[in-house]
Amino acid sequence: QVQLVESGGGLVQAGGSLRLSCVASGSIFRVNAMGWYRQAPGKQRELVAAITSDGSTNYADSVKGRFTISRDNAKNTVYLQMDSLKPEDTADYHCGADKYSLASGRLPDYWGQGTQVSVSA
Repeated sequence: QVQLVESGGGLVQAGGSLRLSCVASGSIFRVNAMGWYRQAPGKQRELVAAITSDGSTNYADSVKGRFTISRDNAKNTVYLQMDSLKPEDTADYHCGADKYSLASGRLPDYWGQGTQVSVSA
């Protein structure tokens, strides 16, 4: 099993920044891809950003150029730096990890409890 614990959410004004952290523990060797999902009330779950064990990244079009995903393998931690935040970025953000890959259309093998991000206009 792999446990994921997120932190770093909060309330910020539009144009501001936040950095989310996700610490993984347990059977880390099982994991290839890690990333961040978000879900806002009334909207579908969206894969925001993902990073694989070889460092390859991908982003949702809605966050390209504003969000940056990175990982510190020594700390078993994945970060999501969120800049130029917009009110439409308001959502619950969850860390996900999978033995293979991440996709918006399905839940990953491992899922964190989530952290709330609220962006005021």
